[in-house]
Amino acid sequence: MEYSLKRGFRPDLERIQEALKEEFPGQISREGDDLHLSYGALKSITVRLDGKKMNVVTEANPEADDAEILDTNHRFRNFLEKATGYTAKQRLKMAKKEAQQG
Repeated sequence: MEYSLKRGFRPDLERIQEALKEEFPGQISREGDDLHLSYGALKSITVRLDGKKMNVVTEANPEADDAEILDTNHRFRNFLEKATGYTAKQRLKMAKKEAQQG
């Protein structure tokens, strides 16, 4: 998924890594321009910056229970808000607008 960054939220991998650390306890590995981690209901999360956009690729853990899924989703939404500057409602509105244009 590709996310736009709000004005004032610089496309800096160090800042994105700090936002990941705040929401997802555990090991975050960096390979070149990619950040990788695993947490709860997500078997893998890969974050990469592409200009002024942030690309996030996730792989679900099919063995996660409901509590783990809820916790992971909450943390993921919080991470996206800290990284992009947009709330879930704003991201949805922008995604709908882009879908209509493209």
